Amino acid sequence: MAGAVLGVGTGVFLIALIWIVTLVLGLLLSRASAPTKLLIIPIVLLALTITLILVFFPRAPEVPSPVKETQIVDTFFIGRYVLLSIVSVVFLAALFALLPFHLLEPVYAKPVRAH
Repeated sequence: MAGAVLGVGTGVFLIALIWIVTLVLGLLLSRASAPTKLLIIPIVLLALTITLILVFFPRAPEVPSPVKETQIVDTFFIGRYVLLSIVSVVFLAALFALLPFHLLEPVYAKPVRAH
């Protein structure tokens, strides 16, 4: 069932689109003059005919055929872990290089005022 969104196929979205367009055209034509208002009837009949054709003559079976699942293989597995280990060693080296600056920060005495 390729192209299924929310568990429904493209036909359901197509039917919804057809009826939305029909509703919009019906609303637009309802504001027109009297002879033009009569175009609403063929538009609704056309939408009904297309809907019935899509419902009663589907292109795909209701139950999809079983599909062999593809097996995902990580071909860069070793390289990814080597890269992770190098990044971890660099991070730890940088952390220990900055640690003395944090712990051994000099504390300067405030000058005593002479009276």
